[in-house]
Amino acid sequence: MELVFERPYTVCPSVADAGGRLSVHDAFGLFMDIASEHAEALGCGLYAMARRDLFWLTVKTQLRFYERPRIMDAVTLRTWPEAPGRVRALRSYQLLRGDEVLVEGKTEWAVVNTKTQQFTPMEEIYPAALVFDIPSACPGPFARIPDGDDWESFADYSVRSTDIDVGGHCNNAAYVRALLGSLSSEALKSLHIRQMDVVFRSPCYEGEAVTFHKRKTESGLDLRIAKEDGSTALLARIGSK
Repeated sequence: MELVFERPYTVCPSVADAGGRLSVHDAFGLFMDIASEHAEALGCGLYAMARRDLFWLTVKTQLRFYERPRIMDAVTLRTWPEAPGRVRALRSYQLLRGDEVLVEGKTEWAVVNTKTQQFTPMEEIYPAALVFDIPSACPGPFARIPDGDDWESFADYSVRSTDIDVGGHCNNAAYVRALLGSLSSEALKSLHIRQMDVVFRSPCYEGEAVTFHKRKTESGLDLRIAKEDGSTALLARIGSK
């Protein structure tokens, strides 16, 4: 039972953007996937949790991009859970080329009981023998993104069947893909994305109509997904060079 889990990965065309580099939204997906693999190895993966009527819920994610690898680059994906709190826990990620860290990040997770909709204490999730002795890949806080009313709407979106995951709602990486996909290639290129924080507020479901909003900041761009009733489903902050 190892705290750190890693595996080799080749950047294929299906996860590359128009510039031939690993796309930002696919980086979110790759880290989500390796977290799932490690959770399976630790006995707290999707199927083991489902037998207990439990489900992992993503609260926040932060990714830092130093250099996105190119198509056919051989890299290593690495992840480890950090010391958990009472009902929330952080997990760290790295994408490396040799010893060089290209992308790193962290996600804050909670576990919900699918029958009671109550949060489950983390002490009931991880194996008791696991020793959390590795620091965070991304020390420091997540971005604090004010909601407010100073947003500019720029796109409407209907949640598609291909956005839905096994939990029955929009997949975490699918939100990022949809948001960034509503910006032009030139707009994305001009952002020079170095960091992206995402805060998940409430789930979206197939067929749901949502509106995308944006707001310029001193260091980049804030993004928001709003539901039909005006409530916020997601907030994101893009930090540029």
